[in-house]
Amino acid sequence: MTELKVAAAQFAVNAQWEENVATILPLVEKAEADHVDVLVLPEGVLARFMGEKELIREAAQPLDGPFISELRAATVGRDVTVVLGIHECSDTARPYNTLVALRGGKIVHVYRKLHLYDAFNGSESDNVLADDVIPELLDVSGFKLGLMTCYDVRFPELARLLTLRGADAILLPTAWAKGPSKEFHWSTLVSARALDNTVYMVASGEAGASCIGRSMIVDPLGMPISQALEGPETIYATLTKARLDQARKHLPVLEHRRFEIDPTPRTPGPVTYPELTTTR
Repeated sequence: MTELKVAAAQFAVNAQWEENVATILPLVEKAEADHVDVLVLPEGVLARFMGEKELIREAAQPLDGPFISELRAATVGRDVTVVLGIHECSDTARPYNTLVALRGGKIVHVYRKLHLYDAFNGSESDNVLADDVIPELLDVSGFKLGLMTCYDVRFPELARLLTLRGADAILLPTAWAKGPSKEFHWSTLVSARALDNTVYMVASGEAGASCIGRSMIVDPLGMPISQALEGPETIYATLTKARLDQARKHLPVLEHRRFEIDPTPRTPGPVTYPELTTTR
């Protein structure tokens, strides 16, 4: 296929997983009725706790738990691929922050978040375990899709690695926290990752009391195609290989780059800045 119809849906996530299933099921039905190929939902849609984030440990479920099982059942007999974030039980007390792609009643892709949100007074690592595996690409109708989660978008090397591995678009489920300048950060970063890599970005943002919403679909030259406001909403766009090829022809940054990116994971910690020397 040369076109891919995508949707990004945003809503307020509740503390009870059953309520969130009830919110998601009509979104899946509507996406299928609208002939959407990929529906992107926010990060952490299993449960959200205001001021009691440690409860996420208790709310976490395995991938074969009731939350994902009900959503898998909802995709049986449907063509739409649904991408969403949950907190997934691990072998430790802390769960993973995991993206799951569902299609035809099956889990077709899993990505566990690499960069945890220990910033702006947040401390995600207190209750969440980071993975160190760079996500593989998800194939939908001949389009290669990279996956990133929320805070990942602040790390341009991950988007570049996904693009160099063949991504035509990057899917970005988020729960982008409110705060001074945060909406500016959001729109700048999502557009920059598209423009940096001449890749589509499909970003879904939770629309709850603590999050900005503002879902965006951005083209390979960094131009927003569709944008949401702060409330419950679904936005749509059609991604085309022709637009992707045109962007990369006119702006060949992938060909002009001078440096490779080392995909070796590092342990987060203080950064030392060696004194630079120039030899001619």
